[in-house]
Parts: sequence; C-alpha cells; structure tokens
Amino acid sequence: MTQRLRLNKNADRRLKAGHLWIYSNEVDIKETPLKNFAAGETALVEASNGKVMAVAYVNPHSLIAARVMSRDPEMRLDRSLFVHRFNQALALRQRLYAQPFYRLIHGEGDLLPGLVIDRFGDVLVVQLNTAGMQALADEIVDALEKVIKPEVIVFRNDTGGRRQEGLEAHIEVIKGTLPDEVVLEENGARFVVPVLNGQKTGWFFDHRVNREWINRQVEGKRVLDVFSYVGGWGVQAAVHGAKEVLCLDSSGPALDQVARNAELNGVQDKVAVSEGDAFEALAALKAEGEEFDVIILDPPAFIKKRKDIPNGERAYARLNREAMRLLGRDGLLLSASCSMHLAPERLMDVVRGAVRHQDRHGQVIFQGHQGPDHPVHPAIPETSYLKALGMRVFRD
Repeated sequence: MTQRLRLNKNADRRLKAGHLWIYSNEVDIKETPLKNFAAGETALVEASNGKVMAVAYVNPHSLIAARVMSRDPEMRLDRSLFVHRFNQALALRQRLYAQPFYRLIHGEGDLLPGLVIDRFGDVLVVQLNTAGMQALADEIVDALEKVIKPEVIVFRNDTGGRRQEGLEAHIEVIKGTLPDEVVLEENGARFVVPVLNGQKTGWFFDHRVNREWINRQVEGKRVLDVFSYVGGWGVQAAVHGAKEVLCLDSSGPALDQVARNAELNGVQDKVAVSEGDAFEALAALKAEGEEFDVIILDPPAFIKKRKDIPNGERAYARLNREAMRLLGRDGLLLSASCSMHLAPERLMDVVRGAVRHQDRHGQVIFQGHQGPDHPVHPAIPETSYLKALGMRVFRD
C-alpha cells in the first residue's frame, strides 16, 4: 500500500501554484514521519486536511524531501508514465530541431524532476540525479527503448546532485557499444563529444542559441574563447568566418578535443589553444600586448549555493574586467553565467561595472538565456539559470 505524505497547514500553496518540490520543513512529521520512508519511495501527497494532491517520490535524507511526478492520484510511476512524458518531450524537440541533437529531458522543465537526458543521434546520455529516479531506472530504460529506440544508452551518474541525495557515482554503458567517436552537429559545425569523461553529459546544448548569435558577429575577427571546454564557441566561430581563434582552458584533455574538433571542421589553421588558469592567462595575454575583437566568457558556476553569492559576484566582476582589458577600441564581449543564484540584473551590474572600470562605454546588444530544449517551468524559478549578455565595448 502506498504511503501518504501529509503537508503542514498552508504548505500546499506552492504546489497549488504548480511547483513540484516539497521541502522537509513543509511535511507534517507528526502525522507522516519522514523516517518511515525509504529513499526513492513513492507516496501520495496530501494537504493538511487529508485531501490527496499529487503523486511524488520521497527522499527523507534530502532538503527537498519529495518531488511531484503527477497531479493525478491514480497515476502509477511506471513505464507507461515515462512513455507518455517522453513522447511529449520528443514532440517539442522534433518541432524545434531538424536533427536529433538536443536535450531530450530537462528535469522539472519536462515534468520529470531529477532526470536529464541528452541526445546525440542514436546515443542517449542519461543522468539519474535523485533517489526517486534511480529507483525507476529500469522503467526509464524500457520507456526509452519504446519511444526512441536508441542504439546506445549511457548512464552518467556522477553528478553533485547524486551525492546530495546519498547516491553513489558511476558511469556505465548500459545498452549497445559506444562508437569510438560520438559526433553531433550544431549551428553548421560538427563536434566529437566526450560522453564518458567530459563535463556533464559531454556537451552543453543550453548555449546553442547564444552561440548562433555570436557566430553572426565574428567574420574577419580575432576571437578569444575563455573556458573553452571542447571548443563549442571557438570552433563554431572559426567555422563562421573568424580570422583567428584562441581557445583557453585549464584542461589539457579538453584542449585536445578542441584541436580534434577544429580538424573535423577543417579550421585547424585558424584555431589555437592555450592551457592555464583563466585569470592568470588573461593577465599574461595583456602583458604580452595581445588584443581581440571578440571575447567569449562562459565560466563554470562561480555561485553554487546562496552563501557563495558575495565571493562569486567578485569573481565574475574580476573576470569581466580582465577580459575587457584585452578588447580593441571597438570590441564585443559575450559574458555568460550558468549560476542560478546570480540574477540577470546582477550580471548586468557586473558587466556594467567592468565597462566603467576600463573607462569605456558599453551597449547591450544581446540578452540570451537557455535554449528551448531546456524549458523553464513557470512555477519553478530555479529552472531558469542561464544568462548571456552581448556587450559592445568601445572608447570615444
């Protein structure tokens, strides 16, 4: 028999507004003690008056104690539900993209909290980020077999979210044989994706639209791609007419992939790489008298938790200041942040402050966010995380 999870009085307001999370302090632990639930167990969520509101899975060890999977109390968390949600998600992606390279499932944005799936043609990379999704792994795989029929399924279960859920990390090819090179196409360029040992699932589809915009600004320009990873920005810039591109990253293996991806697109003569700490490298480039027409800043999340905001904002400010010192008289800066806790207006403040620090003028000519294959849940602000500002930086 399915257990019930009762909420405190008035704790149902966010759920009524459409939110999918239930925090541990919202649970009536006298009526339904969290200690009685196993991690990943299914429960019926009920308001303080006993009215059933939703079906969720529970993790008594997490701050987010439960995540809603359906508003229908009769719904079972089984293969049938996943087939339905996968078909809904696939219909959106097929409407958006002509080729099968995209984020197929974006957690709460696709009403499947804790589940991320990126698609690289016939290869699916799956992240089970919560105990609830881990418990449903077999149903997820069965549903993918029915809806997508992939040749290869990879579990990239090595995320920080799993550690917070008390889950072990592991990476495993659970179906098929992974080809020597997994290749995707984006904005007219091709990339080899390190799905087993790269960052996240091996690629960042969320910046596709922002990269498409910068690609239109680079013809004949000298471009610096900071935190380049495998060259998503820099190699695309070269493909779209940049005169010269320097990709800067602290990871040697990532820069090896930049070189491979440049070769794959026939732009190896225009793409150079440099390994090192971003802040130190920017200072060294300035000391060497280097100058660029376009600079792309796509750093990792400097603010992972709310307590990191002060230090994180200082890091973003310093990064943008150092980068602007390398821009020519009339340059373009693309400044991005994937830190959910950095509000869009704060990124604007950071970039504005960096412009004034250099005693220059700035014009915001582009404001970007995550692509449509990373849908934002309108009731969950946390699902809107990516920001990108295109700033013209110039002198009188």
